[in-house]
Amino acid sequence: MAWRSFVAMGDSFTEGMCDEYPDGTYRGWADLVAARLAVDSGPEFGYANLAIRGRLLDQVIEEQLEATLAMKPDLVSFAAGGNDLLRPRVDPQSLVERIDPVIARIRATGADVILFRFADVAVHIPGGQRMIGPRAAALNDGTREIARRHGAYLIDLFADDAYLHRSMWSDDRLHLSEIGHRRVAGHVLNALGVGVEEEWMLVPPAPQPTPWRLALNSDLRWAREHLAPWVGRHLRGRSSGDLVTAKRPVLAPIGD
Repeated sequence: MAWRSFVAMGDSFTEGMCDEYPDGTYRGWADLVAARLAVDSGPEFGYANLAIRGRLLDQVIEEQLEATLAMKPDLVSFAAGGNDLLRPRVDPQSLVERIDPVIARIRATGADVILFRFADVAVHIPGGQRMIGPRAAALNDGTREIARRHGAYLIDLFADDAYLHRSMWSDDRLHLSEIGHRRVAGHVLNALGVGVEEEWMLVPPAPQPTPWRLALNSDLRWAREHLAPWVGRHLRGRSSGDLVTAKRPVLAPIGD
């Protein structure tokens, strides 16, 4: 099937952090998928990416859903809720209940929908398995049920052990690296039945165990350079995306 248009909704995962273009903007899996779909659809293929880093689920819905529906795309990706899971008080089941009617509305237009079971980010964060792991599992399981109920494409990144490798993640341990984004794009294109570059799906070599002292130093450096600034923004009620706008707010050909 050749989709004629694709709208990507979400947060930093879909915006493309931390897969940088030379000008400092971000590419990410969604741009890669759009470029590949345009090959089959032709030069009139339209792509919009409304995702903005730091957005919570309700912000994604409030800011992006009506705009997406107004563009009447053939294909929509929805990935949100990850930032909510980092908050101390969050009910993952409530997230699932708020996502379900969103997917129902999009599917009612006839558009195909892509959903995600998120990769296990908790394994790379000190204390993450205890704090984030159960919440992420609940959101992932709920998303799987939503995909089944509404006939959406489900991309199961959690089941992909390649994302246990540190090389798939950026230095902040929350966002994917360039090769991490490429692999997501490969999963999406394979699910859509579209050909994909073989190298995008190459599994990196298993990393060697890190000596405990080096691992401790790495954790301390991560806490100082990435965790502390995030906590500071959160305490001030700020977000990394406060001054950021969507990189592709309207449907347009890939070259525009």
